[in-house]
Amino acid sequence: MSVFYIIAGFLLLVVGGDFLVKSSVGLSFKLKLSKLIIGMTVVSFATSAPELLVSLQAALNGSADIALGNVIGSNIANIALVLGLTAMISPIVVDKNFFKLNWPGMLFFSFLLYVFLRNDLVLSRVEGIILLIALIVFIIYMIWDARKSKVVTDLDDEIDGNLETVGYGKIFLWLAIGAVALYFGSDFLVKGATDVALKLGISESVIALSLVAIGTSVPELAASIIAALKGEKALSIGNLIGSNIFNIGSVLGLTAIITPLKVNPEMLNKDIFWMLGVAVVLLPLILLPNKYKISRYKGLILFVSYLIFMYLLFATN
Repeated sequence: MSVFYIIAGFLLLVVGGDFLVKSSVGLSFKLKLSKLIIGMTVVSFATSAPELLVSLQAALNGSADIALGNVIGSNIANIALVLGLTAMISPIVVDKNFFKLNWPGMLFFSFLLYVFLRNDLVLSRVEGIILLIALIVFIIYMIWDARKSKVVTDLDDEIDGNLETVGYGKIFLWLAIGAVALYFGSDFLVKGATDVALKLGISESVIALSLVAIGTSVPELAASIIAALKGEKALSIGNLIGSNIFNIGSVLGLTAIITPLKVNPEMLNKDIFWMLGVAVVLLPLILLPNKYKISRYKGLILFVSYLIFMYLLFATN
């Protein structure tokens, strides 16, 4: 039954995430929001919904290890697994703006999370509020900077223009389907993952960092690989970096506000350094030897590093 819950949870999260993104973008068009704002805020929030629901569900069930492990593992997977596999299929060109805002932003939120957890092994309500406020300030600055620089990213390619003409009836139907699918998907995945951990004698943090994290990253992974196979420029490294920032600022921020999270010392002493490590290593990886490009062999380095992380995760537990 545990396997059924996990598979059903994965499928529902993928379906729910897709419907939520479509309904959110369609509603944003109705509210006359620009594609710039939709891409930088609405889509980012919607794609972080699986992580948010899973972490919140886990925290309310008293499984703080799953709530924290989900985000830390998802952030590692976004860079090492998703970006690595995608670059292996089709090399990725990196925009210079990546070094100006996206990468420093990811480092700031990652190290801020580490400081908060290291302080007293708890992510408190106050710290959750700080993370959420920092995210809001970051978004406001990001939009202001994009408008000032008149930077129009690949949002036209990433946002389906057909959603501009969708009626309210279909939008709210999609929203309802997405919300229900995400709710039950998160519930099933947490339930299945907890049962597997108990039956196999593996800690919840290990299951969260691996199985649950990959599960909540499935929508990004599937979309990125399909886009790469089709030769489309639908994957932006900025989107993956943005997802990591939103995971910390909104997912952990909101979850901690609702219920403080107590961290497993083992996760803090080992696993979070993998999250910090893959974030830091992106800079030399992108700059050396050929600048502003993640080639196939660089993608292979990232992917192999993820396999090593998985091996050490299970071998040491």
